[in-house]
Amino acid sequence: MTDQHAHPAPKELLQAQRLANTLDTAVKLPVVGIEVGLDFLLGLVPVVGDACMLLLSLRIIHLGKKMGMPSALIKKMVRNAGIDMVLGFIPFVGDIADIFYKANRANVRLMEKWWISNNKQEVDNYAAKQLAKWEKNQNNI
Repeated sequence: MTDQHAHPAPKELLQAQRLANTLDTAVKLPVVGIEVGLDFLLGLVPVVGDACMLLLSLRIIHLGKKMGMPSALIKKMVRNAGIDMVLGFIPFVGDIADIFYKANRANVRLMEKWWISNNKQEVDNYAAKQLAKWEKNQNNI
């Protein structure tokens, strides 16, 4: 393990981050500048698109379970995905809601906060080492 990755995030968290980005914020709409993802685009396809998005949202929840997140947080993640799904089934309203309600990003934030809280000392130590290295490089310039 290199010093650059002294305490990397688990692969499940990294996968969830990539998936949430793809689902919620991968594309910036021209002119208005709002970020949307597959959730919005596939959500335009009635029922089938929303069902597909639920399956992908469940993948993020599965990754959280695989990381060992507590059941209370998993329940919050399921609730977020459920709200997104229910909103998605409402014609037009669901499409607009997908622009603003980013359930997958919210679920990944829950994962990130939980992981950081459980690894705070290691993350802080790593950040301090990186800062010291940067300061040393600045003094050598």
